Parts: sequence; structure tokens; C-alpha cells
Amino acid sequence: MAVKFKFVIMAACCIAALILAVAVGSVFIPPDQVFGVLAGKLFGFGTGPRPDPIAESIIWSLRLPRALLAFITGAGLAVSGVIMQSVLGNPLASAYTLGVSSGAAVGASLVIALGLSFFGMFTLPVFGLAFGLATVFLAVSFASMMDKNIGSFTIILTGMAFSLFANGIITLMHAFARQELQLLVAWQMGSFALKDWSHPAIMFPAALAVLAVAMVFAWDMDLMTFGEEQAAATGVDLKRAKLVLISAGAVITGVAVSLTGVIGFIDLFTPHVARKLFGARHKLVVPASALLGGCFMLLCDLLARVAAAPLEIPVGAVTSIFGAPFFIYLYFSRKTGRPFKRKRGL
Repeated sequence: MAVKFKFVIMAACCIAALILAVAVGSVFIPPDQVFGVLAGKLFGFGTGPRPDPIAESIIWSLRLPRALLAFITGAGLAVSGVIMQSVLGNPLASAYTLGVSSGAAVGASLVIALGLSFFGMFTLPVFGLAFGLATVFLAVSFASMMDKNIGSFTIILTGMAFSLFANGIITLMHAFARQELQLLVAWQMGSFALKDWSHPAIMFPAALAVLAVAMVFAWDMDLMTFGEEQAAATGVDLKRAKLVLISAGAVITGVAVSLTGVIGFIDLFTPHVARKLFGARHKLVVPASALLGGCFMLLCDLLARVAAAPLEIPVGAVTSIFGAPFFIYLYFSRKTGRPFKRKRGL
């Protein structure tokens, strides 16, 4: 199947998932009415029957910003996963490996527990991003002190140590902030509930930036899949490439965690599915992972909303239900030398 045709199919699936996410809920809104509202709001003209004001408000003010946030978050985390797996040379790597998520969670937990509001609505993402970046830079700094070449194995071990330390701090906050405990626990499980247009507006620039960085360094990541020695022999500045790429992955993960809570496994398995469909070339894997991650996150959020209605399941729990078995399968596949060996052709 031609590459362009695959991307067309994936884009069509993303659009269908977006429309489904907006139409389905406690109140079902026919797709033609969804199109009518979107056409009216975006282009100034309506198509099909115009919905009543309540349905229009549900579409534009509640479901559409939530669906867009879910898609952008899934796409950004998926690209972050591509970066981490390529830079660290480990198909099991993700932003969680370097402690980025745990660091961002510490910052966001401080905001929730202490009721901080220094930057208004931006306080949570600012603290989450700052603590996430601080964690990854500390991990890289310690790794460079122990290994001047910043070897992948050293980075992973250092990141895991910082992640455990950050999780310990979060546990202490849970113990002392009893009044905010329920809010902290709910936030840590991840959710797109009660999000407005400001949230995708914050998330979109971060996701677009990490996508641009990944595409610029796509050739470098191609070479790094052959090993660090081979990449260095072809002229890749490994230290610079690693710092830029890891920073980009840390930024998108920090923003995502601070806005939506901890949502795992999206960044782990979507890059593998993209490689199965498009091979190993990161010029194709990066945008494919973004589309797959966005579409999958949309469907997971939809399932979280409707599976136990009127209750809402945390979306982090849904992604974990699907992602954990895949993680186990991937791990044992590597141990036995079966599926998910990365293709080497460029």
C-alpha cells in the first residue's frame, strides 16, 4: 500500500474519531448537526439542521475543546515516545523513563496541594513544565558527570533514580495534604474533563514545536537506530542531538502532565505501530505516530466517558488497560527474539 494512501486513511480515521467524540456522550448529537455547528462557527455558514442552543453549547464549549485537547495530547506524547526510543536506543523507553512525568507531577501536585495561583490559569502548566524540565536536565547533568558521552544506559538509570525520588515526594504530599488528597489522586489518574478552549490553546504550540524538532532531527534519529558509534562516525553530534531531542520530549510531556494528569503508555506503543506500518524512517514514523497517538487518545477518552456512564473513568486507567498488556508482550518479544524487531532499512 502506498505511503500517501496510508496517511490519507489515517487522517480520515482521525477526523471520524473526532466527530464521534463530539457527537457521542450523555446526550447524542447527530453528526450532521455537529458539522452544522462547526461550519457556522469556523466559516460563518451552517449546513443541515441547526441544533438548539443547548446542543450547540455542548458541542462548542464542552466536547470540541475536550476532543481537540485529547487529540493534541495523544499526538504530542506519541512523538515524545518516538524521540525517547530513538535517542535512548531502547524500544521500552518513554518520557517516564527519564523521570519527566514524575518531575512534572511534583510541580503540579505542589500547585494543587498549596493552592498556588502565581500565573493565574497558567500556574499549573508553568510549574509542571518547570519541574519536568528541571528533572530531565538534572538527570542528564548527573549522567554526563558519570559518562562524558552521555550513554543511553547511564541516562536511563539516572532518570529512573530521579523518578523514584520524585514519586517519594508526591507520596509525602499525599500524606500531608489530606484535604486535597482526592483531587490529587484524581488528577494523577489523568482526565480531560472540565477542559475549555484555553487548554488546547496551551497544548497546541508545545505539540507543534516538538513535532517540528523531531522532523528536523529525523535523519539523526535514523542514524542513531544503528547505534551511537555508527551515528557518530557519520558526523552526527550525538551530545547536541540528544540534548535537543530530550529537551523537546521533556517539554511536551511536562505540559501534557500539568494539563491533563499522568496518562501512560501512549508514548510507548504508538511508535511501534507506526514502525510496523511505515518502516524505520523517522520522516514517516514521526507524523504517523502523531496521528495514531491522537486518534487512540480520542477513542480512549470516548470510552472513558461512555463505558460506565454517568460515571467517568479516568482516561489514564483506560490507556493503561490497553497499554500494560502491550508492554508485557513487547518485553517478552524482545527477550525471545520474536516480533517488534525494528526494521533497519532507511
